[in-house]
Amino acid sequence: MAEVVLSVNGLKKAIGGKPIIHDITFDVFAGEVFGFLGPNGAGKTTTIRMLVGLASADGGSIRIGGVSLQDDFPRAIARVGCIVENPELYKFMTGRENLEHFARMSGGISAERIEEIVRFVDLSHAIDEKVKTYSLGMRQRLGIAQALLHNPSLLILDEPTNGLDPAGIRELRQFIRRLAEEEGLAVFISSHLLSEIEMMCDRVAIINKGRVISVGLVQELMEQFADQVEWTLPASHIAAGMDVLNHQPYVVDVWQTAEDRLKCRMDVERVGDANRALVRANIPVLGIARKTVTLEDLFLTLTEGGDRSGT
Repeated sequence: MAEVVLSVNGLKKAIGGKPIIHDITFDVFAGEVFGFLGPNGAGKTTTIRMLVGLASADGGSIRIGGVSLQDDFPRAIARVGCIVENPELYKFMTGRENLEHFARMSGGISAERIEEIVRFVDLSHAIDEKVKTYSLGMRQRLGIAQALLHNPSLLILDEPTNGLDPAGIRELRQFIRRLAEEEGLAVFISSHLLSEIEMMCDRVAIINKGRVISVGLVQELMEQFADQVEWTLPASHIAAGMDVLNHQPYVVDVWQTAEDRLKCRMDVERVGDANRALVRANIPVLGIARKTVTLEDLFLTLTEGGDRSGT
C-alpha cells in the first residue's frame, strides 16, 4: 500500500457566515497524480488555499506526511511544493537567478540541487536567459522547478494548463506523469478541463458547490457509466420504448436524449434481447449504437450539470 502523503478529513470553510466548503474528505498517495475536478467556482482554489495555509479551515483536519498542518505548520508545509494559479517569477532575472533567489530564502539548497532540477525540467538550454523571454510553458516548468527545489513529497498545482497551447499541455502532462512515476511524488492537480484530468490522472475527486461528490480511480468511475446503448425510435414510440426498456432486468437507467432517441446502460451482449423485446411490443427500432463514455459524461451526470447524452 502506497504512503498517504496528503490526508484531508471533514474540511469546512465559511466566508461571511456562508458555508462554501462542506465536509471535504480524500487521501492522496505517493506516486500518483490526483485530480481535483470541478467547474469554476466549485471551491477548488479555496480548498487549495487551506491545504497550503493561505486560508484557515473552520473545521476538519489536514495532514501532510502524517503531520497536522494545523498543529505543526512549519514541519507539514516543508513537505509541500505548490503553484497556486500562476508561478510567481521575476521576469527581469534569469531562470537561474530566480532559482538561486528561492534557494536562498529556503536555505539548505545546494548549487548541485539547482543543476539537478534544471536538468530534470529540461531548461538547461534557457536557464541563463531572462524569464521575460520564456514561453508560457517554459515559465510553468521553471515554476515547478522552484516548487521542487526543496525535495517535497507533495506537489500542488492549481489549473496548471491554463493558457498553454496544445503542445504545451501535452509537454506538461508528460512531465507531471514523470514526476509521479519516476520520482514517486504525490501530485495534486486542480482543473476544470475534463479531458486533461482523464489523460493525466490516476484518481480523481469531483467537486461541485463545495462538496466532493465522488472519489475514485478515473477508469473505475468511468466504468460505472460504461456500456451505454443509444436507441433511435420513431418519436411517437419513445414513451412506449422507454417503458419496455425499463422493464428489462438487465437494463439500468433509461433516459431520453432527443425527440427520437433513448439511451440506457446495459451489458452490450444483451442488446439483441432488448431489441427483440422492443419489436415484440410493435416498436420499430430505427437504429442501435454503442456509446463510449467519457469523464465529461460522468462529470455532467454526477453534478447534474446537463443531460447524460454522452455526445
